[in-house]
Amino acid sequence: MSESARTIEGYKAAAARAAIELVQPGMRLGLGTGSTAAPFVEEVGARVRDGLNVICVPTSEATRAHAEALGIPLTTWTKPRTSIPTVPTRSTISIRLIKGGGGAFVAGEDRRDASERMVVIADTGSFATLGSHPLPIEVVRFGLKATVQLIQALSAEAGCEGEIRLRPGEGGRPFVTDQGNLIVDCAFPKIAEPEVLAFALTRVPGVVEHGLFLGLCDMAIVAGANGVQVLKHPSA
Repeated sequence: MSESARTIEGYKAAAARAAIELVQPGMRLGLGTGSTAAPFVEEVGARVRDGLNVICVPTSEATRAHAEALGIPLTTWTKPRTSIPTVPTRSTISIRLIKGGGGAFVAGEDRRDASERMVVIADTGSFATLGSHPLPIEVVRFGLKATVQLIQALSAEAGCEGEIRLRPGEGGRPFVTDQGNLIVDCAFPKIAEPEVLAFALTRVPGVVEHGLFLGLCDMAIVAGANGVQVLKHPSA
């Protein structure tokens, strides 16, 4: 592992250590998906081994397998407004997010709707202008070409143009989500009006969910060279 990679992993671990301090006994706790969520899941596992009484809701099969291996008690998200999901994502300082880098954003959205509070953890490399990273959109398989063409047209109307490509998976096959759908990644250099783009994407038949996560995050814990920064939504 390169020195820069070790540094980034260190930032992610620092964010996870800060986030675990929000966890209280008896919580129903959402577990996010991706490289930033993994150290948080490890922290939860360590606390559970030390006697912490929590029950957790994973946002993907990968997170479920990780949590089960650590002996973390798991359940579904059927009871509303009782959990704090910790979902790694890419964000701006105003806590507008792009989710779905790991391909599990539909589950993450469901768990956010069932949550009392959402806390995002990230390293500073993931905190950037919207558009710095591709915007993922989950789509159904049927009519894929027409779906992509309409995404391209409506995105252009919303001021966003760039390459849209099917996300590759293992063995040269397309990446498949836990729900059995596909993901297209949109390389829009800048998303100046994310609310306009989000509305446009909801009009596209074949779009299951887009990666714009607007106005839903209560707190972001961001670790970097200057330590850990906590950003809160004004209403949090």
